[in-house]
Amino acid sequence: MTAVIRKALASEVETLADIAYVAWDKDLRPLLSGPAANRDLERRRMSHEVHANLERIIVADVDDVAVGWCSRARGRSYIPYLFVTPLLQGLGIGTLLLRRMETLLELEGRDRVQLNTLADNVRAVAFYQHQGYRILAMRPEDQSAHNPETSIRLEKRLAPYRGAISDSE
Repeated sequence: MTAVIRKALASEVETLADIAYVAWDKDLRPLLSGPAANRDLERRRMSHEVHANLERIIVADVDDVAVGWCSRARGRSYIPYLFVTPLLQGLGIGTLLLRRMETLLELEGRDRVQLNTLADNVRAVAFYQHQGYRILAMRPEDQSAHNPETSIRLEKRLAPYRGAISDSE
C-alpha cells in the first residue's frame, strides 16, 4: 500500500472530520467520561477544528482516498491532531504523516516539536516514543486520584534547516 501526502482541501472538511471522529470513537472515547465522551459534541468539535485549521493540515491518501491527517498549531511547534482511519492503523500511515509534519517544521527552522496524548492511551504513547518522542510531563485533570483523562506532553528534537530557501539555483 502506498500513501501520498498532500495539503488538505476545503472540499474535504467533513471527510477529515469523519476520519477524526471514527478514530476518536474507537481509540479515545473508551478512555473518557462525562462531557468529554459525548459523541455529538466531539463530532461538532472535530468539524470546527478541521475547518478552522485547514491551511495547517496535511492528508494521507491511499488510492486517492483520504485515510488520515495531521495538523500543526499556528505559530507554534506543536501537533494537536494526528488521526488515521482505524482499519488502516498500524500500517505506517501515522508514521508517514508525523515525519512529513516534522519535516515541514524543520524547514521553518523549528528545533523541537511537542504534542499531547491521553496517559491511558498506551498504544499512542508507545507509537510516539517509537518515533523518538520523550515524555516531558503529565498533567492530571484531578490531583486527588488516578484519572484516565490525564494527558502526557511529549517532545522530539528536530534538525532544523538553517539554509536559504530559494527557487533559483
